[in-house]
Amino acid sequence: MKRKSAHRLGNVLMGLGLLTMVGGVLYSVLNQLPEINFPAFMAQAAIFGIFIGALLWLVGASVGGREKVSDHYYWLRNCDDRCRRRSASRHPHN
Repeated sequence: MKRKSAHRLGNVLMGLGLLTMVGGVLYSVLNQLPEINFPAFMAQAAIFGIFIGALLWLVGASVGGREKVSDHYYWLRNCDDRCRRRSASRHPHN
């Protein structure tokens, strides 16, 4: 898959995941209102939808290459000697 297509597919999956998560949360909150008579079994499906949305979000981030950016920064922060904080032995406080 070309890079541009991968970014687009990743963005679509991330957007779909976001909409699924927001829709699941919204339905779960609205289900608690006594004036609205939603079916009870759909509340469980809405909570399951939150997890499905998170999974879609993660798949979209993986396909679109967005997780590699965070991996890169993690590597710089924790493993690259140039970006680490200097040890206390180099800067003694007298």
